[in-house]
Amino acid sequence: MEAGKLAPPTLHVHTRQRALSEADTVTSQTSNPFLTPVSPSNTSTSGASTVVDDSEVTLIRQELQNDADSTMSDNPFAFTPSQLNKLLSPKSLATFQALGGVEGIAIGLQTDLHSGLGVDETTAPRNVSFEEAANPHSLTKENGSNRSPKSGQPFEDRIRMHGRNTLPPKKATSLLRLIWNAYNDTVLIILTVAAAISLALGLYETFGAEHPPGSPTPVDWVEGLAICIAIIIVVLVTALNDWQKEQAFARLNAKKEQRDIKVTRSGRIALISVYDVLVGDIIHLEPGDVIPVDGVFVDGCDVKCDESSATGESDAIRKTPGAAVTKALQSGQCTKHLDPFIISGAKVLEGVGTFMATSVGVNSSFGRIMMSVRADVDPTPLQEKLSGLAMAIAKIGTSAAGLLFFVLLFRFVAGLSGDNRTPTEKGSAFMDILIVAVTIIVVAVPEGLPLAVTLALAFATTKMLKENNLVRVLRACETMGNATTICSDKTGTLTTNKMTVVAGTFGLTGFVHSDMQSEKAQPISSWASAVTPATKELLIQSIAINSTAFEGEEEGRPTFVGSKTETALLQLAKEHFGLLSLSQTRDDEQVVHMFPFDSAKKCMGAVIKQRNGSYRLVVKGASEILLEFATTWAQFETLETEPITGAYRQSLIDTINEYASRSLRTIALLYHDFQQWPPANAEYTEGGSVDFGPLLHDLTFLGVVGIQDPVRPGVPDAVRKAQRAGVTVRMVTGDNMQTARAIASECLIHTKGGLVMEGPEFRRLSDEEMDKILPRLQVLARSSPEDKRILVTRLKALGEIVAVTGDGTNDAPALKASNIGFSMGISGTEVAKEASAIVLMDDNFASIITALKWGRAVNDAVQKFLQFQITVNITAVILAFVTAVYDAEMKPVLRAVQLLWVNLIMDTFAALALATDPPTDKILDRAPQGRDKPLITTTMWKQITGQNMYKLTVIFVLYFAGGSILGYDLSDANKQLELDTLIFNTFVWMQIFNIFNNRRLDNKLNVFEGIFRNWFFIGIVFLIIGLQVAIIFVGGRPFQIKPGGIDGIQWAISIVLGSICMPWAVVIKYVPDAWFAAFVAFFGTPFVLVYRWCYEAASRLRAALFKKRRKAEASHVEAGVVAPAIVVVDNEGTSSHGKRESMA
Repeated sequence: MEAGKLAPPTLHVHTRQRALSEADTVTSQTSNPFLTPVSPSNTSTSGASTVVDDSEVTLIRQELQNDADSTMSDNPFAFTPSQLNKLLSPKSLATFQALGGVEGIAIGLQTDLHSGLGVDETTAPRNVSFEEAANPHSLTKENGSNRSPKSGQPFEDRIRMHGRNTLPPKKATSLLRLIWNAYNDTVLIILTVAAAISLALGLYETFGAEHPPGSPTPVDWVEGLAICIAIIIVVLVTALNDWQKEQAFARLNAKKEQRDIKVTRSGRIALISVYDVLVGDIIHLEPGDVIPVDGVFVDGCDVKCDESSATGESDAIRKTPGAAVTKALQSGQCTKHLDPFIISGAKVLEGVGTFMATSVGVNSSFGRIMMSVRADVDPTPLQEKLSGLAMAIAKIGTSAAGLLFFVLLFRFVAGLSGDNRTPTEKGSAFMDILIVAVTIIVVAVPEGLPLAVTLALAFATTKMLKENNLVRVLRACETMGNATTICSDKTGTLTTNKMTVVAGTFGLTGFVHSDMQSEKAQPISSWASAVTPATKELLIQSIAINSTAFEGEEEGRPTFVGSKTETALLQLAKEHFGLLSLSQTRDDEQVVHMFPFDSAKKCMGAVIKQRNGSYRLVVKGASEILLEFATTWAQFETLETEPITGAYRQSLIDTINEYASRSLRTIALLYHDFQQWPPANAEYTEGGSVDFGPLLHDLTFLGVVGIQDPVRPGVPDAVRKAQRAGVTVRMVTGDNMQTARAIASECLIHTKGGLVMEGPEFRRLSDEEMDKILPRLQVLARSSPEDKRILVTRLKALGEIVAVTGDGTNDAPALKASNIGFSMGISGTEVAKEASAIVLMDDNFASIITALKWGRAVNDAVQKFLQFQITVNITAVILAFVTAVYDAEMKPVLRAVQLLWVNLIMDTFAALALATDPPTDKILDRAPQGRDKPLITTTMWKQITGQNMYKLTVIFVLYFAGGSILGYDLSDANKQLELDTLIFNTFVWMQIFNIFNNRRLDNKLNVFEGIFRNWFFIGIVFLIIGLQVAIIFVGGRPFQIKPGGIDGIQWAISIVLGSICMPWAVVIKYVPDAWFAAFVAFFGTPFVLVYRWCYEAASRLRAALFKKRRKAEASHVEAGVVAPAIVVVDNEGTSSHGKRESMA
């Protein structure tokens, strides 16, 4: 978590596992602090006692006063954070009553339950004592001393006493620790010991041994020192890369946890950052919210919370307003199901309401959990796969190094009888053998593989954030590159979510927007001017009261904030029905009950008490569904009702279909008047409130409006790109079939022969029937979140890699069920964001295509680096092995320090260069690779093999025949050193030019495509060239090359031989992959058989040596150990022992 940031949406502490979560389940070793201890008299599911004794309240009140933090001087508030914490540690109604109930807590925190904190508050206006707050109905509050006002920072006292809603910064890994982690590698430590011994022997030869007069002073110590310096450079570069990666992810987390919270301040609803929530704030609750702080429920309708993330209780907990709880406590009623406590990190499942914040930041229950649980991010699947591949390559390299060491050791021992060197010189020679063997291990171990994927992920996620993709789960970045299907919402994702009411039909009248023409409907301005006062009142009730949107500001202009459908209707009421102030309109009406939006019934409602004493239920929602619940319709001018005849119903259906065919979202307005509330025949929920569903009958149909939501610019092009990339795009929407088909056709999702189906029909299909229609299914209309989940599950069962978008709380199951869940950053609920892997910050479908491109770029970056490194690995190990065995002094053509420099190039610099290639649109010109495609494809193996053939040929020709070809007298030590320098320089230039070849993984020729979009790559290449030139000219003794460098001809030879790698790569690409696969299958079979035989023999030997310790392994060997297969795999993924290729 980034310094000082606190935001519950990223809470991953659960009592049961969740899909795509990167945190392990955490089990407390102590009793749960949020649950009331169970006793015979206390078995409430809410955690509250069934009986609260006055003596218990008095005792707790005394304890609270005694527990007041004496260190908190000049506290103008009645309560300290520790006192307020006792409300929830555990949930305690007795503590709630001891603090004075919700009114007492509000007095103690100097806030107002209705208007909230004052926006102009700096210091607290007065001092409030514990006694005054704990007895809110006494007269002692008049005695509170006023404080002289001071000019200061906003909410200065409140922040000083109760803190901000942030956590102290997580202690970052220090650079020294990262250096130690980078160095804490067995191979590097062995190499360090060997280099130190070599350095010590060299220093002894130089300063401790006697030398013949006139002989040059030995400088053998230089090699040991150079190796030590090379190790230091490698370690520092690795540590700095890790440090930069941590900083990048910390910045990403800061953005990931930011969200806006709806609060009331100075009587006005406002959106503030989650980090700016303070104790005393009045915070609004809506379905899908993740609660940011602890608090006490003030008021609301049917609020239920899922507190499983904090308490472990999976049941939905119904919340009781604080005033109702206080009244019940004072009257001695049963308190078994009373729960006014709001716990941070819990999720709002249903209902709307407000609560007062009592604990924020480290003082909240969520904050305390986060302070005790700060887990590191788990490795991604690609990182784990590469780690396994790196280990396999390392084993092969270590085997080669071990074999070389024993061969050279036998030669060394065999030659001791005729060796006239001093003991020190013999010891130095032996250390040279050991250093060469260990250096080969260093070169062979591809520690840059995990680094490459980490750098690619860090680079990709940072760039994706700039392109409106906030990656919450790293593995999603990799997975998205292989996505085969996208199930997208319509509203806001494929469309602009800038809605406008452009048509409407009410009774026998209708209107259209001024920009549209219609023979049957009037322009909206002339239609609205004829609306009667009674009808206008009903319209405003249906639009303004039955709404969760509110007034706000955008760029200094007043606007409506909330659901875009609701804001479009509110804008209609403001412009044509005389709606002046939304808050004032709501204050003027007596709202008895609110029914939040029900995703199953596709509607919402409100009950208003009329001036004549009757009650009116107003309902709005999906037109074709609500029309089924209507039995009468209202004449628009007089509101007189008439039965809905078959002809009138058909005319309404025709109107709805007409609007839908014009890509308009249709919303119906209905109402029903009751003489009493609750109605005599009402049904009730478990919580005792009126059930919405049974009321939806015999409604009066007022009218239907058509809301235009234009397709986003660029969406058709983005859909075309996805289809070109082999990704199927499906639209899943709650709109009716006609609207869905029209929008899908405009977005190019619906094509000829494609299937459009409604959710209820889809969910009735069997699995076999679904599997048959899914390949043709392009649009799922009038669908529920459960339909979306079923669709995702079936697609995955067919082997698809599914990306799905969602914005609602009920979309969470589908988001979790998918391979990659995309939530909406603007319109999405916090529950949907928590369930998703990537947040679309602009709610735009085109941003999904951006994620697809970057996902493929991450996989490509790793493969590019892998192709480059394996090429260098094979060449360097073979060169060192063959030349060391051949050389009379048992020294390889590439010395230890030179090999370490090559290792630095291929491990760190190449990872930096190849991991930062940004994607182009051409990356979409291929089909998804699929789950099982190997990391190393046939095309890659072809390039690796071809480049190794060329490099080994050139180096061996120079090594064995270079003196003859160039006319060097190799009996002259200086000429031999010149040739060695030329070979080293040529080898490095081959790697430099081969980096360019590895920018492409296919058989296309243009390796420079998009190179000027990656200045980092260019910079790395120039850095390598600059360092190589410097090494040749000033490396001298440390690198065991010719002092002063080589001449122009030798430079030309090196660069020309190196540059031939590029035209040679073109020749390799013209070799058909099928030919290469057949060649490898024929000539590689003996190698595979030998490899398997060696592996089984080594396994049996190991089992025999460790029989007592590893009996399980011994029995496994006796049963028959199968060696890891080395097979050839073609690009199409077909497989056989002769037609596939992979080494991992």
